[in-house]
Amino acid sequence: MVVEVQKRCGELSAALCSKLAEAEQTVSTAESCTGGLVGSFITSVPGSSEIYLGGVISYCNDIKEKLLGVDSNLLIQHGAVSEQVALAMADGCRLKFGSTYAVSVTGIAGPGGATESKSVGLVYIALSSASKTICEKYQFKGSREEVRLQSVLKVLELLLV
Repeated sequence: MVVEVQKRCGELSAALCSKLAEAEQTVSTAESCTGGLVGSFITSVPGSSEIYLGGVISYCNDIKEKLLGVDSNLLIQHGAVSEQVALAMADGCRLKFGSTYAVSVTGIAGPGGATESKSVGLVYIALSSASKTICEKYQFKGSREEVRLQSVLKVLELLLV
């Protein structure tokens, strides 16, 4: 499964770079559980510097607050792995980088980190643009690597819609 998902992520990254370059649009990323994998797949495409402005790996809450502007009350009330925080991360990233689009990923890749209400594989992915910000909730299965790769795949698919 891993090899197939990696291959698909590479294909989608190339399609994304082509689509955004043609439209003269840009993207930035705010990643937690994926630890920079989204940015890595995008930047593996030659010419991606035309569309990818950069990213923040906001693995700890302090970085979510300081660099992305996530309100500490959201983190306290809902936790880092939540729709509210994913939305705030995406909006903060887009504003910080001045990109056309920004995506955020926050979740529990495992094998630890689960709580009674949030299981391993729970991931929130948000997409921000000037006109709207949306968030999708996923419950992935598999190893840590599989959860992270499935998250990247969904980010790329969301950007290509």
